[in-house]
Amino acid sequence: MTLLGVFVGLLFLFSLVSRPVDRSPVTPPIVFTAAGVAAALLAAHLPPGGTNTGVFLTIAELGLVLLLFADASHIDLKLLRSVHALPVRLLSVGMLLTIGFGLAAALVLFGSLTVWEAGILAAILAPTDAGLGQAIVTDERVPRQVREGLNVEAGLNDGLAVPFLLYFMALAGSAGGDHEARLTRFIVEQLGYGAAVGVVIGRGGGWITARARQRGWISDRFGKLGFLALPLLCILISKPVGASMFIAAFVAGLATPRAGGLARHSIEFIEDWGQLVNLAVFFLFGVLFASNWPDLRPVHFLYGLLSLTIVRMLPVALALARSGLSAASVGFIGWFGPRGLASVVLGLVYFEHEFGATEPTIPLAVIATVLLSILAHGLTAKPAAAWYGRHVASLPDTAPERAGERF
Repeated sequence: MTLLGVFVGLLFLFSLVSRPVDRSPVTPPIVFTAAGVAAALLAAHLPPGGTNTGVFLTIAELGLVLLLFADASHIDLKLLRSVHALPVRLLSVGMLLTIGFGLAAALVLFGSLTVWEAGILAAILAPTDAGLGQAIVTDERVPRQVREGLNVEAGLNDGLAVPFLLYFMALAGSAGGDHEARLTRFIVEQLGYGAAVGVVIGRGGGWITARARQRGWISDRFGKLGFLALPLLCILISKPVGASMFIAAFVAGLATPRAGGLARHSIEFIEDWGQLVNLAVFFLFGVLFASNWPDLRPVHFLYGLLSLTIVRMLPVALALARSGLSAASVGFIGWFGPRGLASVVLGLVYFEHEFGATEPTIPLAVIATVLLSILAHGLTAKPAAAWYGRHVASLPDTAPERAGERF
């Protein structure tokens, strides 16, 4: 109850100064992470590691599902089809290389890890989090196709990372078996079932809602609550069938019809709740960081630095080769691959699966990387968006960034 009380009080105080904070380089995740650290350090009666990881995981999963659904609901499918090569490049070649480079970096820096444990760490840190660079995906000075590409990448790569995480976990603790068949099953269940669940919930729920709205059966108040039930259904249905709730939520957001004012207000309603849960996760992450601070070493932060730079940016550069994008655009897209909520969720999935008996290097490296990302990407998002906007404005009209061509 103490942590809950501190968080609720902070939420109220933050709301009082939210507009000045929004104009500053400091982001809400930075504020709430710092508050979580302070709460853990100043409250002597909070035991180290006192947060319940099961509750933490549930909150984090809920926040990610709500935000993925809301983010996907904003995506213009017509525009997405016109620039589909950008997210495809990032989610295929880019992601595979990111996992490979992350695995190699972990083996070099952490001699205690096996190759499969290094793969676990790389898979946890492969997904990106558009929320940590919110100023990027909402700033209209950044070309819309770049914003959409980064948003789609963040929406799908967490679900794509799950099969790799589970596969590496199976190899790290397996006594043998058909690993190829196991990976195939994971992909089919997590991605295929997840997409199917999302289409059914998004398209079916949207169609039913539209019919009820045409008949005047829906009030604004309960219409919003009903819309909120769609991403929650993604969680409830995905778990029994072995699907990825994250893929399901993102696909449901894409598939849900968004015509009419009720839908727009409902999406905003979901975004508000998702933001609330997201801030709670960053607050708890701050507590988690403070609890593990004595065990963190410079090598963990070194891995985090590599993860945010070479491990992310070099694969993006290779994936976007011959795309026609300028070097500045490639560097901009490469840099804005924040590690945040998705990595926290996958790290907790690993921790829960192993019942806490994990290789300590993995959670410590995840904590260090996410902390660096919260600070680095949060503080650079607005200045970088302004700089990149000026760069795009200086490009010729025929440049892909300005013309909206396929990359």
